[in-house]
Amino acid sequence: MDGGESSGDGGKPSTIDELSSRSSSSGPPLTQPLLFKPSPSPDFASIEEYTATHPSFVPPEEDSVQYPPISFQEGPRPFRDLSFLILFLLFSVATIALGICAVALRNPNFSRVSSFSFDSNSSSCVLSGSSSSEVSSPWIPRLDSSLYSSSSLVKDLVWTLVITFILSIPILFLLLWILKHYAKQIVYGSLPFFVLIPTFLNVYWFVACTLGSTCKEFLPLASRILVLVFIFLLIGVVVWIIVANWHRIELTSRIVGVAAHALSNNLELLAVLPSLSLGLVIYYVPLVIFLVFARQNGKIVARSSSEGYYCTWKQHSWVPAYFTLGILTMLWSLTVMVETQVYVVSGTVAQWYFSREGKRPRRIIRSSLRNAFGPSSGTVCFSGLIMSGIRVVRAIVDSANLEDGTRGIVNVMLKCCANLLLSAIHFVNKFTINFAAITGEGYCSSARMAYELLKRNLLSAVFVETVSTRILVGINFVLSAVYAILVWVILRSVSSLGMASYLVAASSWLLLMAVLGFLVHVLDEVIDTVYVCFAIDRDKGEVSKQEVHAVYVLLPISRNDRPSLAARTPPLLA
Repeated sequence: MDGGESSGDGGKPSTIDELSSRSSSSGPPLTQPLLFKPSPSPDFASIEEYTATHPSFVPPEEDSVQYPPISFQEGPRPFRDLSFLILFLLFSVATIALGICAVALRNPNFSRVSSFSFDSNSSSCVLSGSSSSEVSSPWIPRLDSSLYSSSSLVKDLVWTLVITFILSIPILFLLLWILKHYAKQIVYGSLPFFVLIPTFLNVYWFVACTLGSTCKEFLPLASRILVLVFIFLLIGVVVWIIVANWHRIELTSRIVGVAAHALSNNLELLAVLPSLSLGLVIYYVPLVIFLVFARQNGKIVARSSSEGYYCTWKQHSWVPAYFTLGILTMLWSLTVMVETQVYVVSGTVAQWYFSREGKRPRRIIRSSLRNAFGPSSGTVCFSGLIMSGIRVVRAIVDSANLEDGTRGIVNVMLKCCANLLLSAIHFVNKFTINFAAITGEGYCSSARMAYELLKRNLLSAVFVETVSTRILVGINFVLSAVYAILVWVILRSVSSLGMASYLVAASSWLLLMAVLGFLVHVLDEVIDTVYVCFAIDRDKGEVSKQEVHAVYVLLPISRNDRPSLAARTPPLLA
């Protein structure tokens, strides 16, 4: 099917099947290392050229430095980083236990503070006898009937979102299929729309706002022109990014095609990963309820003012501490869930990568889940703790910049140091979970071994072709914007929403962006995992997936090198 479509198209689709057949017809057998002498391209820094032009680089001596063999560990794995798993369980159990106490010990008078008045005889707050008004729980929101004043808007919005969510599933699989078979075509075909669609929307809103009386009064002409010019400047930045990375786009399309091929062989991930997110939401429900009821722990006290005494609510001293504990637990749980998803993706893709051609291991998803929630659960909790710490520190730094009186050279220096430290930690964490999912090592050991693996194979630990993420996000934006425009056209023709149709179309755009953004996130993790697996192959002098090597061997050594798409074979891996 692929070959017929490709020949009929007349183009040059970068399909995985073509790469595999091309590599198998011109390269060595799959079961032997590539022993051909490299033919470096003049604009690509090969390993030999790199060592010749960088005298400071000293390759490790195999006689004096012995590295342990690295491979996917299929058998039973030992438990790692148990202390962090125990710490995470203590946080969760403490939050739940104290939350149950908060529900049991709550003060029922919390919702009736306004019904209490100060009694001078007893010098305390007492419930007024005339208070017979209806009391409702404060944490149940009152729904204003004005929200339902426009029934047609609510109806059209709900139906549009439901239809969009239903259609987003086949759109997601269609996009994955296109990326697998026609990655090059969709990448190059989407690039013009990265500029055309924002330009069209920018001009359209300016003209519509100029012609509309309400918008014209709300936004003066000078402000409209300023916004128009600012958006055009942002579009110019996008154009500059495309031009600056033009030499990487074809390689990017091939890398995306490899990732789409790997994901299409493990489609169960697209069902398992949302299930993990749903599990987190279910876990959040009681925690949110506990936090709400914790506010009701306190008492009504009398306070003095210039007008006399009045009654107010005073929380118990432990309530703010419980809020801190609950929020930290929820944040840690979120990052643990994210790292668990990364672990499951990495373990599944690694099993596919190191399997024999034509044979897919059985129950690889179950194996990855068992390792994530079993032997490597402590490692996942450790990584989640680090990522949550990064988010907390970033939030503190950002909030400090907003406070008055904190601007100055000291604040700037502290912010730079914090950002540098956080970037370094994020750099170390980049491939750690991928490596832990493959080898079953602990967090610290995985971080060290992953860095050494990439370093001794002259592979950049920073560069995995970051353009691929931007390209995928751009494709997501283009498809979602086109869909939103179609939704707006349909609403204008079949309904009488008027200006509200823009709100409905924008809501559908955001929903489709979120669904396709999930696919982009998974493809990013697949790209990183395949990169680590490729490094393991190079380290051992083996080729597990010939079609992957045919693409990843073209990656430049550093960001300053230009990738070469000329036909070349991997160098000898001693």
